Amino acid sequence: HRASRSIAPSIYGMHDVKKGLLLQLFRGVNKDLGTSQLRGDINILLAGDPGISKSQILSFVHRMSERGMYTSGRGSSAVGLTASVSKDPDSGQFILESGALVLSDNGICCVDEFDKMSDSTR
Repeated sequence: HRASRSIAPSIYGMHDVKKGLLLQLFRGVNKDLGTSQLRGDINILLAGDPGISKSQILSFVHRMSERGMYTSGRGSSAVGLTASVSKDPDSGQFILESGALVLSDNGICCVDEFDKMSDSTR
């Protein structure tokens, strides 16, 4: 309980959410089952009424993660979340630019306002 209070300390309450995010920051453990492997990744969805500090908590958590990214669903596209191909103006060669999900691999990607994304992006 004491450690969870260090997550977004200016936000009152939400102790269970903060505990879950704390566990996510420390990551899960992969389990080798011999013939297969279970990923230890922890995925969290914060859903709730407006004004309960979800965005502020996400903003805090992405800064705590070594590979944390924060993006808003309002302006995100599938390309912006994954990767895009563009042409380098100097060399004329095509280059691959990483999106938020790629840049936060083995870290935390916080997508705020997920419901505001277009259906095709979700």
